[in-house]
Amino acid sequence: MLTRAPDARGGFVAGRGAAAGAARLQVEGVSLSFGGLKALRGVSFDVEPGSITALIGPNGAGKTSMFNCISGFYKPQQGAIRYDGQDVTKLHPPARAGMGFARTFQNIALFRGMTVLDNIKLGRHSHLKTNIFNAFAYWGRAAREEMELRAEVEERIIDFLEINHIRNSPVAALSYGLQKRVELARALAMHPRILLLDEPVAGMNREETEDMARFILDVKEEWGTTILMVEHDMGMVMDISDHVVVLNFGEVIARGLPHEVQRNKKVAEAYLGSGDPAALKAKLSGKPSGAKTVAGEVRA
Repeated sequence: MLTRAPDARGGFVAGRGAAAGAARLQVEGVSLSFGGLKALRGVSFDVEPGSITALIGPNGAGKTSMFNCISGFYKPQQGAIRYDGQDVTKLHPPARAGMGFARTFQNIALFRGMTVLDNIKLGRHSHLKTNIFNAFAYWGRAAREEMELRAEVEERIIDFLEINHIRNSPVAALSYGLQKRVELARALAMHPRILLLDEPVAGMNREETEDMARFILDVKEEWGTTILMVEHDMGMVMDISDHVVVLNFGEVIARGLPHEVQRNKKVAEAYLGSGDPAALKAKLSGKPSGAKTVAGEVRA
């Protein structure tokens, strides 16, 4: 199990449950702007090896922008992203995938006309050694590698996620909850050291949510994978997370153990509001609360 002794940054120290292959992720002062819109403002947090860290916040808080920076789709203007101490801020997504990053998406990104098995096998593509000429001939090393991959997917991943009964079904014929499970399976086929889950239970019913929560916990415990998760289901977040980071308007407003974040007044205000329309308007415009505009200038 993981111990939860708080560290100096408000996180915790990973205990015996952290596998040797688990990776540490560090986000240091990341800022991201789209023209005049500041999506992230100096965001910093750590994801400890072998832990589940939840990144939460209201809609528009910057969670998906942060995920896109970590996975390499966006390049922040300031700050750094470190993987086991190595700066990966400028690496492209394929390079990060080769290092052990894997991700699921808020909107399911599967090949709907392909079978479940074929979709899962695609997740291993970045680690295959077969070149294009061997693949065309499909003999020798190419055939052996394909058979080894299929055996691993069937024996380790499909059984683990309890989807053997749909392995040969086209993805388009599956329910939403099963499609989300297949997407998780494809990510696991990449042998991730860091798994990024973007709203893994969004749109699911209670039974599907409980199943997915169980699988995520098992990935941490049995695979020793470090997990960073964006999720709006607060019940699930508080039940399975070791550490919670809260974003609002692109800034970290709280971080710590789940029960600490639940009691944080800033978090409650971010979700429920302070009841002061002027304060909200000032926050949205980027002006300090109580500021007045005179002749084009901002005066407090």
